Amino acid sequence: MTNTKFNLLVILGATAGGKTALAVRAASRFQGEIISADSRQVYRGMDLGTGKDLAEYGEIPYHLIDIAEPGSEYNLFRFQRECFAAVEAIWQRRRLPLVCGGTGLYLDAVLRGYRLIEVPENHLLRAELAALSDAELQHRLLQLKPEQHNVTDMLERARLIRAIEIAVGEQNAAEGLAAPPLAPLVFGLRWPREVLRKRIGERLRQRLKEGMVAEVQQLYEQGVPWPQLEFYGLEYRFIAQHLQGQMTYDEMVQKLSIAIGKFAKRQETFFRRMEKNGVVIHWLDGQEEPFEELCAIIARHQLLLPGDRAVAGVQHGE
Repeated sequence: MTNTKFNLLVILGATAGGKTALAVRAASRFQGEIISADSRQVYRGMDLGTGKDLAEYGEIPYHLIDIAEPGSEYNLFRFQRECFAAVEAIWQRRRLPLVCGGTGLYLDAVLRGYRLIEVPENHLLRAELAALSDAELQHRLLQLKPEQHNVTDMLERARLIRAIEIAVGEQNAAEGLAAPPLAPLVFGLRWPREVLRKRIGERLRQRLKEGMVAEVQQLYEQGVPWPQLEFYGLEYRFIAQHLQGQMTYDEMVQKLSIAIGKFAKRQETFFRRMEKNGVVIHWLDGQEEPFEELCAIIARHQLLLPGDRAVAGVQHGE
């Protein structure tokens, strides 16, 4: 056994990789509770389009799912604050927190303890930015934050302005929220590119069969406007465009499948960047026995919840 201690499990990976099923098995084995690290699963009523797969959880407690109304803003600051709170509450119950998701920025904010602050709207700054072109806004943001993790912030004017507003606010603020004493053991679920592409297509067809188009239509009828729906990611963007008559159903399916595949590549690129920045990820082969490999790695570490003496990780919960 190594001397490395951990008090948090993390399971990350690209979309359609089977993270939820693996997390549920791990939570069941090690007396865990799952914290979702997905920027869209926080919204109520957005189930198929975000791949919540709630039926998979069974009796395993989960957190940060269905906590915001569609159409409202949920941001990185709020996620980090609520994730830290969930971790500490799970520790108090003498259980193991398990963060599971594919939103790289959310995961990185927790694992590397970003010092974030809550930034309200700055009306004077917004008035100044309104006079700038998109290119000028992009230049302004890159001056403030040369390394941009979220490409969408560079492409959509409203998000550009908000990103500049947050960057200016962070520069002017005192230190943000301090992270709890995390000692994470991080696992990544990985598939060959062609296998993952096939899984993406199969899952997309299944979700469409289950009523994903109707879900988007219902959200629109409940008052979420088309531009807001398109803001919530690829599934909502392409289906919204289809429902507005901008493309046929078959065109939508084809374009959406390709777009999700490209998104998965961007996720993998972000995870590699996390590794370069010091996050140690134990990669599991999705085609083999990832759960058994996960358990074997845990057995070589020590689970140490706050207030505990170190115990063998594989024995915890058995």
